[in-house]
Amino acid sequence: MTRVEDALRSVGDVVSTIWTAATSPVAVPDQTLALATAAVALAVVLVTPVWRVARHVVTIAHEGGHGVMALLTGRKLSGIRLHSDTSGLTVSSGRPRGIGMILTAAAGYTAPALIGLGAAALLEAGYAVGLLWLLVLLLALLLLQIRNWFGLWSVLVSGAALVGVSWFLDAETQTAVAATVTWFLLLGSVRPVLEMQAQRRRGRGGRSDADLLARITPLPGLAWVGIFLVVTVGCVVVGGRWILGF
Repeated sequence: MTRVEDALRSVGDVVSTIWTAATSPVAVPDQTLALATAAVALAVVLVTPVWRVARHVVTIAHEGGHGVMALLTGRKLSGIRLHSDTSGLTVSSGRPRGIGMILTAAAGYTAPALIGLGAAALLEAGYAVGLLWLLVLLLALLLLQIRNWFGLWSVLVSGAALVGVSWFLDAETQTAVAATVTWFLLLGSVRPVLEMQAQRRRGRGGRSDADLLARITPLPGLAWVGIFLVVTVGCVVVGGRWILGF
């Protein structure tokens, strides 16, 4: 057997192992674990020094949401940049107005919550490990559109952490991590909306997604902030009920 065949067999074994783990149901989090992981995620969101680091994960989801919606609506995606101050930029080209631009602009602040809602559904169905590997896959696809070094580093570190958990840790720990990540996406989706509105009140939100949407739709920026809050808080309520088994 040649080295190429050995390598292909090894890759096949790894893929088979990942597929088996991802598609095999595990025990869903009980309420004690669900509440404990929710408390951890909430602390990460509320403790500002920790949030400043963890917010990069929300930014990845935010910009990924812009990118996916741009592709789905037929816009040409030019690339995504993630910055060390937790800001980001997704560049796409196409009509400056219309439904495609509206959906693309609206997708950013809602994406973390919607991803968290999907993650909660997978947790409820018993696919905590599958959720972790799915997030790894999404990050790998996102890498194809990253256009700066910090963004590359940010996505790679996030992906490596998930791979480490998914490959090396036991099922119970993987479930706890998956639940914590899910809660963080849900709870962490709300604070950026509030931060954006705080900047808008101080007159520094002119380039925000809400103000962009105000320029291309009949609705004012504050209405879009309200829409973002309804979606994010709604996902927290629904996703939280799923995770807690209500």
